[in-house]
Amino acid sequence: MDAINIDVNLLKEDTIIALATPSGIGAISVIRISGPDSFDVADSIFKGKIKIADSLSHTIHYGNIFDNSGSLIDDVLISVFRTPNSYTGEDSIEISTHGSPFIVKKIIELLLEKNVRMAEPGEFTKRAFLNGRIDLTQAEAVIDIINSRTEASLRGARNQLDGLLSAKVNDLRSLLINSSSYVELELDFAEEDIELIGHDELLGRIDKIIFELDALLSTYSFGRIVRDGVNVALVGKPNVGKSSLLNYILKESRAIVSHIPGTTRDVIREEVSIDGILFRLFDTAGIRISNDEIEKEGVLRSRAVVKDADVVLFINDVEQGIDGDLLEELFLITDKEKIVTVINKIDLKTNLDVKANIEVSAKTGEGMDILFKKLKMAALGTTNYSEKSAIVSNLRHYNCLKKAKASLQNAKNSLFNKFSGEFIAVDLRNAEGNLGEIIGAITSDDILNNIFTKFCIGK
Repeated sequence: MDAINIDVNLLKEDTIIALATPSGIGAISVIRISGPDSFDVADSIFKGKIKIADSLSHTIHYGNIFDNSGSLIDDVLISVFRTPNSYTGEDSIEISTHGSPFIVKKIIELLLEKNVRMAEPGEFTKRAFLNGRIDLTQAEAVIDIINSRTEASLRGARNQLDGLLSAKVNDLRSLLINSSSYVELELDFAEEDIELIGHDELLGRIDKIIFELDALLSTYSFGRIVRDGVNVALVGKPNVGKSSLLNYILKESRAIVSHIPGTTRDVIREEVSIDGILFRLFDTAGIRISNDEIEKEGVLRSRAVVKDADVVLFINDVEQGIDGDLLEELFLITDKEKIVTVINKIDLKTNLDVKANIEVSAKTGEGMDILFKKLKMAALGTTNYSEKSAIVSNLRHYNCLKKAKASLQNAKNSLFNKFSGEFIAVDLRNAEGNLGEIIGAITSDDILNNIFTKFCIGK
């Protein structure tokens, strides 16, 4: 990892504490402490075979914790992590207690009396970043791992934590630094008219970096879906079987099913994992003209869901056929490429010749495997990304990459127009700064606060 320019005011020398496990009753609770006084404050309340301050890193010690009056609070296990080989890069301990909120409260209150303060949200991970244990993309991957809900989102976050994106960005940044150094050095010898890097070579390097940036930018749509999931709107006329289809996918009776048109009057939102991808399904009210005020509001909400959806399942049935008027209305609300036409109720005997992208029966399950494959294809497209690919899933990273590309395009224009080397050097440095902002080599306190306040306390 490249050296990071850290504001010394961001590096805090105090000792922090927080509950690292969820609040509430459980088998065990883990209290995390990090900072220079971690071992001393632990020894002030803990009695075991040896002192924590004298123990080796990555060892676990059994003993008892007593309050100020000498009364036993709990028997615990204390895990010891010595600097720099800890999560935060500082001396740290983790106290495993019985999972009683009362016990946790007593221990934390006891330690707060001993030159320890409560940690801020994400402060343990923030210290890991500031101490050079991880870069900023890896720090952001930690919260993505915590929030992961499917196999795909976990793999994506894990890859980012393992440094796949960081390595790619660092390589491009190193090439930029090398190239801009030649340009800036030439400026120092402008009077001698010395050329350290040729026009064509510099242009080739810039084109290579732009090509790599485009490759990263192209992964964002895929990465966002892997990380955040897919919004799918179930749309159709009343009584075509939208709710039945939802219930089949969920394997439970979540929506009311009735032969009476207009049964669904509000948007029902449910989530399901299909092949490791999170799909958020929105069962909408049947879109039609209605005099019922409640149903009219449901139709308005349905249109809003369609507008924001990644995929729209346009559901029809074999009895009513495809609703051309509704399809034209959908074309006005969303992109045609997002719409997947589905014919439901193919289990019914009918002479109506209706063809669609997908033909299913929510009653028997026929065609549902094809529907699932089509859903996944509509969401992800035909991607060739593997588990070892560097994927962009974070909007902050995406915007930094776009700004870096724009700066490089400016540098190319300066080269073509034979502008002075100062213009080229500035644009190359700007692009380098944009890439450095991704990994945290160049950053601000505002960016850090915005990232780490999204964490839970204790992480």
